[in-house]
Amino acid sequence: MPTMTAQQALIAALHRAMAADERVIFLGEGVATKNPALLAAFGAERVRNTPLAEASIVGCAVGAAAMGLRPVVDLLFSPFLMLAMDALVNSAGKLGALSGGQFEFPLVVLAQTGAGWAIGGQHNHNLEALFVHVPGLQVLMPSTPADSAGLLTGALGQPRPSLLFSDIGLAHERGEVTGEELQLPGLAAVRRRGEALTLVGYGKTVHHCLTAAQTLQAEGVAAEVIDLRSLKPLDTMTLLASVRKTGRLLCVTEASGLCGLAAELCAVVAEQAFADLKAAPRRLTGPDAAALASWPLEQAAVPQPEQIAAHARALLQDRLSNTSSS
Repeated sequence: MPTMTAQQALIAALHRAMAADERVIFLGEGVATKNPALLAAFGAERVRNTPLAEASIVGCAVGAAAMGLRPVVDLLFSPFLMLAMDALVNSAGKLGALSGGQFEFPLVVLAQTGAGWAIGGQHNHNLEALFVHVPGLQVLMPSTPADSAGLLTGALGQPRPSLLFSDIGLAHERGEVTGEELQLPGLAAVRRRGEALTLVGYGKTVHHCLTAAQTLQAEGVAAEVIDLRSLKPLDTMTLLASVRKTGRLLCVTEASGLCGLAAELCAVVAEQAFADLKAAPRRLTGPDAAALASWPLEQAAVPQPEQIAAHARALLQDRLSNTSSS
């Protein structure tokens, strides 16, 4: 079974999609230059370099999607999405509903995010929760090359726009890719089974949670690890099933905790599985601060396995006041 990086898996999935559907096009800053095999296979009409003008790139893609094409746009780094907000939010996100379904926007925007390359705050910023707030958008963030390929394929089959974030810290991690991966965004994956507590993350924090779970296992604690994969739609059924079994939840995100995915997960559990909780849900997140162009400082802002294990141990000591008083 072949192994490849997440970027290689994305391009392989895109190649298959372009071969199967002539409506799929690929555009962005340097995409033709960086992907000569795609250019040779599908030509300059469908694989296009663009100027360094994110608003124009995404605006063009939104218009192309409205007219029946299926664009895939590479904007390189997530902070660059800020330059294309009007097209993404006010057009792609909303016009499908505002037109009464007369228009569809089957486009996918790719962007890299997170710590790992020490490239500073203008290139590294976990903005995924911001886009979860936008009506009409799907937001995806895989943790494996296989899911990178599968989620892209699934997103291209949807009538609405998707953002697919790749975690920079996982850029060179290789994994098995069959070409027949998950085709439908929206389902979380249980990466490790356990009964003591539930650890939830996405992107690189999934791998950190798995490392922490191994440490905890050596201490006799069986932690369950959930990989969200899709942030919107959010698979609350898998989350709730796990927490109802373990009674404890620790949400781990690299993004800031303020109004973030970790807060949403804790709220869902508190609202829908409160009676099953043995302790208050906890969050372990990144700070409300710009990323720094220093490897040690950048890594200090990311929840690490030892921190996750420490928070898990503290969570195992917690008791809800109503159960401790009974």
